[in-house]
Amino acid sequence: MRGFNLDHLQTFADVIDLGSFSAAAERRNLSQPAISQQVKLLETRLGVRLIERIGKRAMPTAAGQALRAHIGPIDHALRDALDAVASFGDGVRGRVRIGCGATACIYFLPAVLADIQHRFPDLEISVKTGNTAEMTRLVEDNDLDIGFVTLPVNSRALDITPIMKDPFVAIFAADANVGDVVTPQVLAGFPLVFFEQGSNTRNIADGWLRADGNVAARPVMELGSVEAIKELVGAGLGASILPSMAVVPGRTRLPVVSRPLLPDLGRELAVILRRDKTLTAGLRAVHNGIQAAGLGNMVL
Repeated sequence: MRGFNLDHLQTFADVIDLGSFSAAAERRNLSQPAISQQVKLLETRLGVRLIERIGKRAMPTAAGQALRAHIGPIDHALRDALDAVASFGDGVRGRVRIGCGATACIYFLPAVLADIQHRFPDLEISVKTGNTAEMTRLVEDNDLDIGFVTLPVNSRALDITPIMKDPFVAIFAADANVGDVVTPQVLAGFPLVFFEQGSNTRNIADGWLRADGNVAARPVMELGSVEAIKELVGAGLGASILPSMAVVPGRTRLPVVSRPLLPDLGRELAVILRRDKTLTAGLRAVHNGIQAAGLGNMVL
């Protein structure tokens, strides 16, 4: 192992996974020549060619395929070793990798993470967003330390701790003529601006509209951004269903109004961890911070 650079291994893995040196450079915040140099140094160290270009895509050679298969276990073993050692250190430090949905990242996590960072300035926190299925897989694979996701989650490998309920509301342009509560029949009378298919939020909204024999949703627009949905609704282009945490007065350029749903609807959010995960001081601080915020109490 003398002179072996683990960063070079990860750079090589990024090039293979993303299919290009430029994409790997963007992910690692380096220049493309720097990425190329790291891969070249790794090839020199191993004495084999690892990457070849097929068209515009960077592809692994046979040797590269063999090496890529071992990088995941190496990374996980190193992370486990660092986690184990961190539990013996003084203070709260190290790195915690969080995965969550985009809505929670925008409207819930900032205050939580700011509080944790203020209390523990030596703790490094990174956040990745995606849907529940993706975040669950990354936590299972130990590519993330902790997830904050929408239930249901089914995994024997994870500890799943529900911490809060987030009711859904219907939103309309500020001048829309709607009653105090909104039923599926009422909402179906509006053009619908919904999340893209595949997200738990979209699945929940679709299920509510289909209840009691109602027709399935036929949105006129499907987007992946809650902020874009609110702006389009505020412009009078339709109505939508969103988690209540996302409907904050004054956050949109064009105002929207919200109404509770009948029957009521919501989602449950949970913290997920691998059952065998070493609970370092830093990971414990993040876990407790999210849980306390979900209960309306920011004390760690």
